[in-house]
Amino acid sequence: MHVLAAAGTAPSVATQLLGSGLIGLREGLEAGIVVMILVAFIVRAERRDALKWVWFGVGIAVAMVAVTFLIIHFGTNTLDGLAAEIAAGIASLIAVVIVTVMVLWMRKAARSISGELRTGMEKALVVGPTAVMSLAFFAVGREGLETALLMVGYAENTAGSPWPLVGLLLGIAAAAALTVLMYLGAVRIDLAKFFTLTGVFLVIVAAGILGYGIRALQIGGILPGGSTLAFDVSGSYDAGSWYGTVLAGIFNIRPDPTVLQFAAWLIYLVVVLFLFLRPLTTAAGPERSPSTATS
Repeated sequence: MHVLAAAGTAPSVATQLLGSGLIGLREGLEAGIVVMILVAFIVRAERRDALKWVWFGVGIAVAMVAVTFLIIHFGTNTLDGLAAEIAAGIASLIAVVIVTVMVLWMRKAARSISGELRTGMEKALVVGPTAVMSLAFFAVGREGLETALLMVGYAENTAGSPWPLVGLLLGIAAAAALTVLMYLGAVRIDLAKFFTLTGVFLVIVAAGILGYGIRALQIGGILPGGSTLAFDVSGSYDAGSWYGTVLAGIFNIRPDPTVLQFAAWLIYLVVVLFLFLRPLTTAAGPERSPSTATS
């Protein structure tokens, strides 16, 4: 089922920890900032009684994300042969679509997310505990679902290794610590630059997952061209080297892609990076960066 296994190599422990750790840090910090905005608003509004409903909503969102990841991951692992390839390919393509939409949405929403969350919480406090809990649930669940889908596609190439999950948890723990320090004013991070750099990282990861999904569907017979290679540099490419494990383990890059796999990877990378990195324009006034959206 796993492309890397077929290629005769597997990502090193350090590579698995690094890749999933960065995903956990990025997504965890996004979710942490959302919670920080909600908590800060409640505290300033002197409605500390509503904090328990925020944490309840966050807890439900985390549980939903964990269940989603386990269902998809173990569901695909219970299949064998071509069915497993097809399921893994479909799951990967779905993950790429949702992650791409979320990354591009966050690029635009970062300018106004703080105000929208505060407005939403102001209304939720009037409505009652259920509204407060729902707002926290959907705000955090959105980020968590993106994380779960990224990890499903990422973990497909690790042959059941526990290290991607360990790295993810370490990244989330680091994000939680940074969020607390930011809330207390002990740490200041240029969030605009942080989310731009990590957004580029996620796009490259998603491109690799896209390539993996296409190759899996080709092996499963759903897509044609499984035996038509774009190039093959296996003779001069050491898959077991540090660069080989990094490229394969984090970005799903292999030395012998098919024509369709390589074309999809390249087109996706060029188009999505262009959309993600192009300057934002607005007629309503100057753009607010994520670093000011949380103040």
